Amino acid sequence: MSLTFHVVSFSFLQVGKSFTMLNILPFFFFFLPFFIGNNRIFVAANTGFVGRNGTQFVLNGEQVYLNGFNAYWMMTTAADTASKGRGTVTMALRQASAVGMNVARIWGFNEGDYIPLQISPGSYSEDVFKGLDFVVYEAGRFKIKLIISLVNNYEDYGGRKKYVEWAGLDEPDEFYTNSAVKQFYKNHVKTVLTRKNTITGRMYKDDPTIFSWELINEPRCNDSTGSNILQNWVKEMASYVKSIDSNHLLEIGLEGFYGDSIPERTVYNPGGRVLTGTDFISNNQIPDIDFATIHIYPDSWLPLQSSRTGEQDTFVDRWIGSHIEDCNNIIKKPLLITEFGKSSKYPGFSLEKRNKFFKRVYDVIYDSARTGGSCTGGVFWQLTTNRTGLLGDGYEVFMQAGPNTTAQLIAEQSSKLRNLKYPPLVTHSAE
Repeated sequence: MSLTFHVVSFSFLQVGKSFTMLNILPFFFFFLPFFIGNNRIFVAANTGFVGRNGTQFVLNGEQVYLNGFNAYWMMTTAADTASKGRGTVTMALRQASAVGMNVARIWGFNEGDYIPLQISPGSYSEDVFKGLDFVVYEAGRFKIKLIISLVNNYEDYGGRKKYVEWAGLDEPDEFYTNSAVKQFYKNHVKTVLTRKNTITGRMYKDDPTIFSWELINEPRCNDSTGSNILQNWVKEMASYVKSIDSNHLLEIGLEGFYGDSIPERTVYNPGGRVLTGTDFISNNQIPDIDFATIHIYPDSWLPLQSSRTGEQDTFVDRWIGSHIEDCNNIIKKPLLITEFGKSSKYPGFSLEKRNKFFKRVYDVIYDSARTGGSCTGGVFWQLTTNRTGLLGDGYEVFMQAGPNTTAQLIAEQSSKLRNLKYPPLVTHSAE
């Protein structure tokens, strides 16, 4: 999914959406939330859900490290039983598990024309929901946790534009402000969170295979002047999610762009002071948000520098470093890099360049994790199989075995993170 869009005078390329080793023993616990200053802390007490303690993810009091992948296509592929899509999902999860990945980010929405989950407000395809049931079940078998996103900012797979159209409106930003549209979204949230899996018999909100919920993939609004539109929406929707599900972690889905809460940080944005209606600092300080996220796409964010590797490397180092610093010292919550990749559709692409980019990101994550920093995981965009390669956006990664491959790099990162602490979490065993 490649989309080009413009904010102020700066052009971004929106890529298709974008995991590996939960380094802990199998335990079951529930979260006991309490507050210390601005920090919500969840203390493990034996129910199997990952929580957080300050800037660290924890399970039964032990730190959790993450290495994973994006696979937005899993729900719709699993729903395509005529083409044996479930076998494709199983193959991808098996390959991911084989290189130690322990988390995957997927879509829990589709309001689009092709294999929609939500056909109209409140009307769902049971067959597609069964596809999602299968993904959740199968991920558990392979000891892979899931980050599930609940709506798209973009028109791909329906997105907020479709919600606005359902309400008979035209302006996409009314997704964040119109009461009827917000109720449509809340209804979808409740439907997904309280879905009873037809395979496991367990409601999603009670399933520890799910690592976290994501409010919206890469939220933006046209009003980029520092308004509180998105801030208010996140507060309202985060509170609503937590009113239904206090077991799971929650994140927004941000790319990481800085806003007006600390104007001097906007120099780290791609192209300088570029505003998207989001604010990495203030958005993530909302108490019901449990951890922060960033995305990294130097090829598309820095098109003029696309062939200048040194400038891209400098940007990547500054981008990740500034967000780790802010999560360590200001936000005081964990940080995940939930999308990063290099596309074969850009001039000068090579497997070697992609591998160097992945290693650069992985090394920063590992250095942060081993020193107790806030960034303890990354999720690349995107894992692909021979079948889903037809959906390729140039960022697809195939899990070929052998030396000098991206799969080898992923396996090495998984091993390094695993060796920091404890063995992988077991949700339920694969046969």
